[in-house]
Amino acid sequence: MEPFRLLSVVHVFLIKDGQILLLRRLNTGHHDGEYGLPAGKLDGGEELHSAAIREVREECGAVIAPSDLEMLGAMHIWTSGNERIDFFFKAEHWSGEISNTEPDKCDDLRWFPLDDLPDNMISYVKEAWSKFREDVWFASHGWE
Repeated sequence: MEPFRLLSVVHVFLIKDGQILLLRRLNTGHHDGEYGLPAGKLDGGEELHSAAIREVREECGAVIAPSDLEMLGAMHIWTSGNERIDFFFKAEHWSGEISNTEPDKCDDLRWFPLDDLPDNMISYVKEAWSKFREDVWFASHGWE
C-alpha cells in the first residue's frame, strides 16, 4: 500500500493601509470567480517561507524579504474530497509594483478593507483571516 501524501499550499495576506490584496481566480478549475490570496502549492524540497515569497512574486510582482514575512498559522482543509494542510503568512512590507502578472489565472486584483471582505471570497481564506485575527494559530475547515 502506498503511503498517504498530503498536499500543502501557502497563502500570503499582503496588507497595506488597513487593506488586504485579493485576487479573483479565473480559468483555474478551483474556486474560479472567487477572491483569494496570492497562493500556490508547495514544491518538493522547498521551504515554506521560500514558497510564499515565490508565489507572491509570480502572481502579483511583489518581492518580500524573508524578514518581512510573518507566519500566521495553519489550517487542515477538506474540500471536494481533497485533504490538505495550508499555511498562511502575512506581509506588510515589500518592494516592487503590485500588478496582475498572471492575467490568464486572475481577472481582478484589488485592495479590500480588513473588515469588509467580499462575499465571493474563498470560504477557508475568509475563515483563516477571522481565526488568525483572534490569535487562533490552527483551524480546520470543511470537516463538519
